[in-house]
Amino acid sequence: MRLKNKVILITGAYTGIGRAIAKACVKEGAHVVLNGLRDEKGKSLVDELGSDIATAVTMDITQEGVPELLVKEALQRFGKLDAVVNNAAMIVSSNIDTTDLAFMRKMLAINTLAPFAIIQAALPSLKITKGCILNIGSINSWSGEPNLLAYSISKGALMTMSRNLGDSLFRDYGIRVNQINPGWVLTENEKINQKQQGMNDDWYKDLPDLFAPAQRIFEPKEIASGAVYLLSDECGPVSGQVLELEQFPMIGRNLPKNWSGFRSE
Repeated sequence: MRLKNKVILITGAYTGIGRAIAKACVKEGAHVVLNGLRDEKGKSLVDELGSDIATAVTMDITQEGVPELLVKEALQRFGKLDAVVNNAAMIVSSNIDTTDLAFMRKMLAINTLAPFAIIQAALPSLKITKGCILNIGSINSWSGEPNLLAYSISKGALMTMSRNLGDSLFRDYGIRVNQINPGWVLTENEKINQKQQGMNDDWYKDLPDLFAPAQRIFEPKEIASGAVYLLSDECGPVSGQVLELEQFPMIGRNLPKNWSGFRSE
């Protein structure tokens, strides 16, 4: 087991990519502290994984004191903290005309500032275990689509933080920090999101080659496989790196001039 006896805190763990990461970590021998916003989802996942190896804390990570409470839960339940996965995120479409400062502040608070606060709260414990941090970003970190302006900015800032801390924390304390930038992932929330935008129920079965050369998009468990590698000791001293999990190269690939957008991850 690649994560045997490791204690891992995962935000946004009740659904989608976070849920897949939690299940993959437990399968590899980890104990997990799960965080999310829908209490019934958290309890259901704990029941599935086992209350002896999983615990759920349903709280808003942007609220003052919550990062410290998440770390405290790990220490009280399992005695240590080996890793943090900052996965919780707000994904809402916006462009230069629809992004006001209040909306931008909210996006940054969830996607960038909360992960920063959790890292700060976890740092004393991670120093002891020489643990690691994994931030879940987005392929939109590099630039993003016009209708994902605020989201792309927040994930770009997260990526800079991952690279910066991946150098400084590893040099000073042996704590590795990395980021995964997923491409388009078929989560339950993404299915709902696309339907709300007018797509058919089975929209993901007929995707343009532009965004799905494989004729499909990623499954959450495929992102989780990359997460397990970066959380495990087998990746060695890898730190300050960004793993792009996408099906095409980002640099040098041009969209058609009339492309209006389709995806939201």
